[in-house]
Amino acid sequence: MVERAAGDNVARQPVEAVVFDVGGVLIDWDPRHLYRKLFDDAAAMEHFLSEVCSQSWNEQADAGRPTAEITEELCRDHPDKRPLIESYYARFDEMIDGAYDDSIAIVERLHRQDVPLFVLSNFSAETFPLARRRFPVFDRFSGLVISGEEGMKKPDRRIYELLIERFGLAPARTLFIDDRADNTQAARAAGWQALRFTSAGQLARDLEAVGLLEPRPVH
Repeated sequence: MVERAAGDNVARQPVEAVVFDVGGVLIDWDPRHLYRKLFDDAAAMEHFLSEVCSQSWNEQADAGRPTAEITEELCRDHPDKRPLIESYYARFDEMIDGAYDDSIAIVERLHRQDVPLFVLSNFSAETFPLARRRFPVFDRFSGLVISGEEGMKKPDRRIYELLIERFGLAPARTLFIDDRADNTQAARAAGWQALRFTSAGQLARDLEAVGLLEPRPVH
């Protein structure tokens, strides 16, 4: 079901626009897709991705810092890991294994039904163009807000408010879809409706339940 803040009657208003996250919802992005090629030892790879090229390190780029700058800083801290660190952004496209076809199909169904569609994603301004060129689905969206371009990222409330203001949406009539609970919670705190993405099948059922998708005929 659509997640709502307790006692929030406004959140029960009909949905007029749907906002999608990208990584983990529409495309399969995972640094392991690249680093499995660079490590023979899975434990060593996991240690590298948790302690060196960590999620918090990459989130600096999501928040707008230049990738060359944060790469060089990290190489100074770990000079013995320079080739591995430099591979992170130099070979970023190899971290994207492909699109989630079932999720893309949902976007296409919503588009055919003339539902206004938008993107709100934590992504570096330097690397997002790689994904946009690679996947035609982004042409289905009326507008995109990319954290690295704005200098702020989810779950900062300001980026939710920015999207609403930029595209003239009503928060209570806007539905956000993201695979991270902190991001959907922040959307609800900003007055949006929200769904946490767990699978394309569940998302389709949830969207049908709230009348955004026409149920597929049963044969």
